[in-house]
Amino acid sequence: MRILRYIFFFLALIVATLVVAQDKKDQDLYKVKKGETLYGIATQNGITVDELIQANPEMTSPDFKLKKGVYITIPKATPKVQEKVPALKGQTLKVGIVLPLHDDDGDGRRMAEYYRGILMACDDLKKDGISLEINTYNTPQDCQIDSILEKSALKSANIIFGPLYTKQLPSLTSYARASGSKIVIPFSINGNDVATNSNIYQIHKSPTLFNENVVKQFIARFKDSNVIVVDCQDATSDKGAFTSSLRKKIEENGISNKITSIISPYESFKQAFSETSPNVVVLNTGRSPELNKVIARLDSILIDKPTLEITLFGYTEWLMYEKHNKAKFFKYDTYVPTNAYYNPYSSKVKALEEKYQKWFKSDMMEYLPRFALTGYDHGMFFLKGLYEDGMPFTGSEQDKDFVQTPLRFTRVSSIGGYQNMAFLFVHYNRNNTISLINF
Repeated sequence: MRILRYIFFFLALIVATLVVAQDKKDQDLYKVKKGETLYGIATQNGITVDELIQANPEMTSPDFKLKKGVYITIPKATPKVQEKVPALKGQTLKVGIVLPLHDDDGDGRRMAEYYRGILMACDDLKKDGISLEINTYNTPQDCQIDSILEKSALKSANIIFGPLYTKQLPSLTSYARASGSKIVIPFSINGNDVATNSNIYQIHKSPTLFNENVVKQFIARFKDSNVIVVDCQDATSDKGAFTSSLRKKIEENGISNKITSIISPYESFKQAFSETSPNVVVLNTGRSPELNKVIARLDSILIDKPTLEITLFGYTEWLMYEKHNKAKFFKYDTYVPTNAYYNPYSSKVKALEEKYQKWFKSDMMEYLPRFALTGYDHGMFFLKGLYEDGMPFTGSEQDKDFVQTPLRFTRVSSIGGYQNMAFLFVHYNRNNTISLINF
């Protein structure tokens, strides 16, 4: 009998241990930081305040206060079953525009052109039978955006484009949580709200994310090449982060590589090039004067060694030099990574430029990229996507028909929104043609 009691005791102990282990799998301990609130902690972890309180019964006490340094239990978020939401076909798609739209400064003029691009997209979508209601609000930098968000027209918006300014973002993201509206953040903005708000589409990529993606594709494409990094002696350059990351990955992957300098003697510079492998030249600056100096050296090397295979790998800024450097870009099989590409020879681009001039009695501003074409691509992608897929639209499918700006979104976390991951290599082929390589 005593033996049986011991057996039951040990069985009970094992069961209890398993229960405790399971409990630990379903929860974590969290140390509270200064200034944090129950709402903020719950939102950050993808749970409700009620779920947080249930996991911490002491919080129901009238005397409980959330203090810095206290440990609390964070239950694991329960996966929520996504309800099937019908497409918006046959309904009016309600669109909000919350951007500075004025002629007082560059921000206003650029956003006005971007907005005009969205309007041109809406015009094409209406021809396809898509019903749209557009509500537009001018939100300059000193605008009190909360008063605008209270307007009934925005409360029913399916999607809102904006804001431009970081300080307006908290109000808009809080609003999106409550209303269920999708928020498209089209340009650079501080903060990482997309990581905790499932309604956000962040189009602009941080330089760090862009560099990581470019390095990954560089390694895949040039793994059998001899990579030559040229120090251009440019103290103002911001390309050090890219070349450092690239060199690290090159070393990790065992890719042949050399480092030389723009001020090295010619013979020393020439010795960095391989006669048996393709050579890929990377500068540590995006500036035009240094680029031209390197190209002059490459021209001399090819005179001495005409059988060498040389490719240039550059930066988005090089697109601004295309008018003067296109022949050299073709000669050196140049690749330029970028988030957007303006092709003035495209028939679709020409048609949109003519339409813009006819509608607004002016030409598009000569920015790279063109803001009106950016607005057009954003409008077509999001509005058509929402119309066809409804509010569960994720934007995960690559946009095959973009005019200038490729779009393809990936969800950043289980509780977060969507980040645009698409980008291009513009390839200037030796046969004097240009290819766009989409990622």
